[in-house]
Amino acid sequence: MTNTRYAANGMVCTVDHLASSAGIATLDRGGNAADAAVAANAVLAVTAPHMCGLGGDLFALVHDGDGVSALNASGRAGSGADPGRLRDEGHDRMPHLYDIRSVPVPGCVDGWLALHGRFGRLPLDVVLAPAIRLATGGFPASPLLVPGAPFIGSLPGASDFAGVRSVGDAVRRPGVARALNAIAASGRAGFYQGEFGQGLLALGAGEYTEDDLARVNADWVTPLRVTAFGHDVWTIPPNSQGYLLLLALGVLAGFDLPGDPADPRWAHLLVEAARAAGHDRLDVLHEDGCAPLDSAAGRRSLIDPDRRTAGLGGATTRGDTTYLCAVDGDGMGVSLIQSNAAGFGSLLFEPGTGINVHNRGIGFSLTPGHPAEYGPGRRPPHTLSPALITRPDGSLRTVIGTMGGDAQPQILLQLVTRLLAHGQTPGEAIGAPRWVLGVDQSTGFDTWHGGELVVEVEDGSAWAPGLAERGHLVRHEPYGDNFGHAHLIDVLPSGMLAGAADPRARIGAALGSAPA
Repeated sequence: MTNTRYAANGMVCTVDHLASSAGIATLDRGGNAADAAVAANAVLAVTAPHMCGLGGDLFALVHDGDGVSALNASGRAGSGADPGRLRDEGHDRMPHLYDIRSVPVPGCVDGWLALHGRFGRLPLDVVLAPAIRLATGGFPASPLLVPGAPFIGSLPGASDFAGVRSVGDAVRRPGVARALNAIAASGRAGFYQGEFGQGLLALGAGEYTEDDLARVNADWVTPLRVTAFGHDVWTIPPNSQGYLLLLALGVLAGFDLPGDPADPRWAHLLVEAARAAGHDRLDVLHEDGCAPLDSAAGRRSLIDPDRRTAGLGGATTRGDTTYLCAVDGDGMGVSLIQSNAAGFGSLLFEPGTGINVHNRGIGFSLTPGHPAEYGPGRRPPHTLSPALITRPDGSLRTVIGTMGGDAQPQILLQLVTRLLAHGQTPGEAIGAPRWVLGVDQSTGFDTWHGGELVVEVEDGSAWAPGLAERGHLVRHEPYGDNFGHAHLIDVLPSGMLAGAADPRARIGAALGSAPA
């Protein structure tokens, strides 16, 4: 069973103990949860470029004691975006790798600056200092980084990883250190108009203009909310797919759940709620979309509580992302998710800094006239789905999230239900077996395009026979990354904090702050 960690004065959970430690050190220096979240994410941008980085996007939810704020720091396609040219080349979907046209302007740094500028307490150079030290002085290659490093190190601009062969090998990232120092000294101009920005313009060869890089890709937006199990659950509105979690919770609300999550009927009802919520995702998820939360009752009517429902369609896949959360001694909570989309992203690197850039543009459509069609200044549909839970009185209950690409809302549906409906501890909920929906895919992001839907169940669960009896196609998968890296921090009624980092990440950590 995963251990629940407890703390009184602050807690940080991330996929990497180095990042969690940086977040806690920031709290101990007098920073708040926003400072800690940026510090931790900056370290991950150095140590975990296979999951996130300065070349990716960011979303965050913040509870500051007065309410919930939502930050959308997802990038926009450049002014050179031309869907007709891609169609003329024979593409019916966005190119997956090695193509700058699937690289919107990265929003991560704008997200850091917006989050720190509105809520931060410490100077930015202090917040970024741990990441700068690791980028300059070196860090040990993690077991998550090593498998891809030899290949990545052979790509143009990725020489930082050329010598990495074994866990513990020293990795130095001097170009990333320069970029972080430039942000600390000059804010967004140091990044978007600095060495990275100039290199991105050259790499884009007409995809971007200077005006594209001058436009801020961070907006404070109105969060979405539903009431479930006596609590309010919050997430980011479209272009995030976070609404799928809320809609699935609304669908689930009309069923009597078994008391034991090990019961196959429990898994069946959650699977069907997720399928009912997401079957029309391709049509409704875009930056101008309105989340169809009021359709929960109608979608619930489609579900047979005892059999798999035919005709809902849709399937989901996983990606590479990182989620982190922080709560400070004053009760501020931050739920932050940051991503390159697929692994190291597009596998394109800005050559000066060695920063890999994401491929989040794969979410665009190439169907003429589609509301999510690739085009200048547009934001693509996004998988990133952080969540936050408040009590009926509005106080913070939980910050929670996971990596996992399109499976994020499904994983969160299971975790939120375990936590709120069944009273499980963070360690029990995080450590429990999971299911995700999948089909055979070629890229890992061919999502919601049909295909024979399979319920992939994690080793250690007892659901498979009962799901099969209810008409589901079931496939066993090993315990591990396919089922996400989830973390959460729960604020207990006493005011104490309880948290857990996902053991599937192997090097993650839920750490508590030292007493003041």
